Amino acid sequence: MTETTNKRWGLTTQILVGMLLGVVIGLLLRTLFPGSEFVETYLTEGLFNVLGSIFLSLLKMLVVPLVFISLVCGTASLSEPSKLGRLGGKTLLFYMFTTAVAITFAITAALVFHPGNASLAAEGMTYTVKEAPSLAEVIINIFPSNPIQSLTEGNMLQIIVFAIIFGVAISHIGERGRKVAAFFNDLNEVIMRVVTLIMMIAPIGVFALMAKLSLTLGTDTFASVAMYFFVVLVVLLLHGLITYPILLKVFTGLNPLMFVRKLRDVQLFAFTTASSSATLPVTMQTAEHRLGADNKIASFTLPLGATVNMDGTAIMQGVATVFIAQVFAIDLSITDYLMVILTATLASVGTAGVPGVGLIMLAMVLNQVGLPVEGIALIIGVDRLLDMVRTAVNVTGDSVATVIVAKSEGEFNEDIFNDPNAAKAETKLESLGGNDLTRAG
Repeated sequence: MTETTNKRWGLTTQILVGMLLGVVIGLLLRTLFPGSEFVETYLTEGLFNVLGSIFLSLLKMLVVPLVFISLVCGTASLSEPSKLGRLGGKTLLFYMFTTAVAITFAITAALVFHPGNASLAAEGMTYTVKEAPSLAEVIINIFPSNPIQSLTEGNMLQIIVFAIIFGVAISHIGERGRKVAAFFNDLNEVIMRVVTLIMMIAPIGVFALMAKLSLTLGTDTFASVAMYFFVVLVVLLLHGLITYPILLKVFTGLNPLMFVRKLRDVQLFAFTTASSSATLPVTMQTAEHRLGADNKIASFTLPLGATVNMDGTAIMQGVATVFIAQVFAIDLSITDYLMVILTATLASVGTAGVPGVGLIMLAMVLNQVGLPVEGIALIIGVDRLLDMVRTAVNVTGDSVATVIVAKSEGEFNEDIFNDPNAAKAETKLESLGGNDLTRAG
C-alpha cells in the first residue's frame, strides 16, 4: 500500500480488506486447484504459513514483557495497598460474574434448540485429550516458585502475581523506588512503540492467516454439526453485543455504540489470531488511547482478563456439554448443569489465552458430569471458526471490565471516550514516515 493509501484508509479498513482478500483468494485457490501439491506446498504451508506465523510470533513476542512491565508500572503507582485490593476484587468479581452468566445462557440455549442428534454417536469418534489440571493444581500454579522460569515459559498467572508483588515492593521503598518506577515507565513507552511498529504489517499478517484458514478448514464435519455451530455462534454474538453493552451502560452510563465503534480494531485482531494473549498489545493501546482508561487500571485489568476472563470459552463449553449429552442420549440433572456452570467458571481461570486450549478444558468439564470426552471429536472440525469468534468476545469483556473499573476508581477520561477521533491524531508513526496507522477505519 502506498503512503497516500495508508493515510486515507484507517487500520480497521486495512485489516478488513486484508481479511476479505485472504478469504477470497484462499477459496479461489481451493476451488480452482483442488488437491494441488503446488498450492499446498508453496502457498498454504509456504508463503501464507510463513507470513502468518511471523506476524503471530511478533505479537506473542510482546506479551511477556508487556504484561510484566505494564503491571509493574501500574502497581508501583498505587501507593495505597487497599486500592490494589479494590482493583483486584472488582475485576475478578466482574470476570467471574460474566462467565457464569455466559455459560448459563449457553446451557439454556442448547436445551431450547436441542442441537444434538443421537445418530451422530454411531460415527467413529476418537479424541485424545491432554490431561486437564485439577482445581487444586490450578490454584497452586498461580504462585511462582521460579519467576525467571515463569517469564521464560510465558506462564501468565505466575507472571501477573510476581509483577504485582514486585510493583508493590517498588512503591514501598521511597525515593529509590521512584527511580526504579521511572525506569519501568520508560520501558513501557518503548514496548508501546514496538506495538505501533508491528501494526504496520498487520494487514499483511491478517491476509496470510485468513488465506491459510480458507485453504485448510474442513467442511464435512461442519455440515454434520451445523446446528451446534449456529447455537454457539448466536450465544456468542448475543453475549458480546447485548450483555456487555448493557453492563457498560448500567455501571458507567457511557454510550455502548461508541465503545463498540472504538473496539473494532481489537475485535478484528482477536478474531484473526484467535488468541487473547496475542491481541493484548492492541487491547492495551486501545483501552488507554481510544477508550480513556488510565494506564494504571488497564495495565492491571487487561493482562488479568487475557488470562482468566474466558466467557467465549465458557459459552462453547456450555453448549458443547449439552450437545454431547444429547448425541449420546445421556440425561443430565439440574445438579449436573449446576456443576457444569461451576466447573466451567472455575476452569476459565486455568484457560490460557491461546488458540484451541478451550477443548482441553472442555474435557475437564465433561469428566465432571460423566460424559464421554470422545464427543469432542464431533466439534473439533468447526472449533477453529468458533475459537476466532469467542476470542473476540473475550477481549470485548476485558475492555468492558477495564472501562467499568477505571470509571469506578476515578481513573477514566470521559472526553477521550466520547471523542470519535481520539487517538486518530496520535502520530506515533509520523517520525517513522508519516503513516497514520493508528487510526480507526
